[in-house]
Amino acid sequence: MSTSKSPVNPDDHEFVVPKKSIKVPSDMVIWEKSEAYFEYLGFILALNESVQGKALNVEYTQSPTIASIVQMLNEFDEWITQIPPTEQPQRFGNKSFREWHERLQQNGIAELQKVLPEKLHRAVPEIVQYLYEGFGNPTRIDYGTGHEMAFLMFLCCMFKIGAFTQDDKVAVVVKIFNRYLELVRRLQLTYRMEPAGSHGVWSLDDYQFVPFIWGSAQLIGHPRIEPRHFVEPDIIQAFNKQYMFLGCIEFISKVKIGPFAEHSNQLWNVSAVSSWVKVNNGLIKMYRAEVLAKFPVIQHVLFGSLLSIKPASVPPVKRGPRRDQPLQPPPTQ
Repeated sequence: MSTSKSPVNPDDHEFVVPKKSIKVPSDMVIWEKSEAYFEYLGFILALNESVQGKALNVEYTQSPTIASIVQMLNEFDEWITQIPPTEQPQRFGNKSFREWHERLQQNGIAELQKVLPEKLHRAVPEIVQYLYEGFGNPTRIDYGTGHEMAFLMFLCCMFKIGAFTQDDKVAVVVKIFNRYLELVRRLQLTYRMEPAGSHGVWSLDDYQFVPFIWGSAQLIGHPRIEPRHFVEPDIIQAFNKQYMFLGCIEFISKVKIGPFAEHSNQLWNVSAVSSWVKVNNGLIKMYRAEVLAKFPVIQHVLFGSLLSIKPASVPPVKRGPRRDQPLQPPPTQ
């Protein structure tokens, strides 16, 4: 798994500006056998394991870089206040987002250099590209699971260059990723961003996926909250600040109108699953099928020296038993 390998040596590692490599649907075979695929999936699973049974307010250790990244995200959030949405007639896609994103691209390198010790500055031209991709597309003014994935790849690269240590895994989820979620939700609402490639009611959510995976891991073994409870308003109200999954449900309930079973059918089905372990396993399978195996998402993925398109020598991820498949992937539209 990516977070358990020793980091690259920044002094003699040859960093490159990452680029897209999956050009046509038949290239998906290359992706699914690549180092990047196994690194990324391993990263998702390692952090999933690290937050099992842990609320957002859990005690954790953290290296100084954690607080610096949170500070950087706070800065990006401040830009939203400084760049209010313009008055315009159409429902989606406020053009002021382009100004926000332009500021990200103008300042991204300097912001990362502030975060990282000088010996890691050689990595910045490679990893900053994932940061640029992690907040939505400025041309289409949309956001989806591919943008979420780019930010997660940025975090994965931070482990690979040694900016985060093994002991930072919990903090990366409960501090950094949770702060990122607050930020992208504010971007989505303020600039009325379109969901990128949404399945509509068949997807978990218009914009995010991974917080449902890691959020269900947090709830494993919870003495009171079972999957059937997450649709209850009083449970959502009481626990949305402690558990990422419930934070996602609270956000959906705020932005969508009508019965939950209608606007979020997939999640309604999840509430019928008997345990959080089964929910978590099912969501990981669904993520592999509905995000990692979909050309419209993977065509935008960037590959460099840290997340390489080269074939993996030994696939490190076991497929696991096939008998426990509580969630069916949604039908493709």
